[in-house]
Amino acid sequence: MKSHISELMASGTFHSVAAFFLNILYAILILLIANFMARASHRQILAVSKRNPKLDDTLFRFLGNIVRYLVLAFAVIFVLNRFGIQTTSLVALIGAAGLAVGLALQGTLSNLAAGIMLILFRPFRVGNYVEAASQAGTVEEISLFYTEMKTYDGLKLIVPNKDIWASSIKNYSVNTQRLIDLTIGVSYGSDLKKAAAILNDVATGDARVLSDPAPFIKVKELGDSSVNFVFRVWVASGDWWVTKCEITEKIKLALDEAGVEIPFPTRTLSFSNPLDIAGTRANG
Repeated sequence: MKSHISELMASGTFHSVAAFFLNILYAILILLIANFMARASHRQILAVSKRNPKLDDTLFRFLGNIVRYLVLAFAVIFVLNRFGIQTTSLVALIGAAGLAVGLALQGTLSNLAAGIMLILFRPFRVGNYVEAASQAGTVEEISLFYTEMKTYDGLKLIVPNKDIWASSIKNYSVNTQRLIDLTIGVSYGSDLKKAAAILNDVATGDARVLSDPAPFIKVKELGDSSVNFVFRVWVASGDWWVTKCEITEKIKLALDEAGVEIPFPTRTLSFSNPLDIAGTRANG
């Protein structure tokens, strides 16, 4: 009888040990397959970005990592179930922990969401000169959490993505052409046709000024101390700043050479009877 019981116990122990090691083999196999699938999914998602140069690599790297870790997470849950561990409470615990972390990292997640939107909708690209979130500079990097810019004087700016996405974005580089809009004032005694001809010569004489759209030079208004011309010419976006500075100088030199006066604000004081005022001062 005792021999029979010991045989049963030995047999049960053997089956338990065999089942345990079999589960370990299953777990290793599941994890290996899951790791292979995770890596394959990650590569496939990155391949989509490489096949389409217009798509941004940053977003696809992020999506690839998300898919990879999700596949591995499901594999771990499946392995735990294989060993008889109840994962329902574990999933609930992970969910609660995720909620707590999400609340704690609310600002960071806002930057992440804004970064995804910036990468998806692409209001600007690396190399564009933009103005956003009360900052301006050349975009050097667009990450999921922040955008790195370089100012015109060489400073490095790190701007949170949520601030950029929540503000108006002015992109100075997206269009190939930009307008130079100047107001040029000449004195009331000047020959307006002569002044207009000089301004037209300056516009057409600069090779950087585009002929289409054509330069627009007309009298804009009669100001307090000058007749104001509107001077509008289109140039390539890359030439805008230098051309604006140089063409302003050319206008001043050309008008000076032609004897056309560029007035500056003056104030004239007149008295009804200057002699009475002088006598009053002398008596005082």
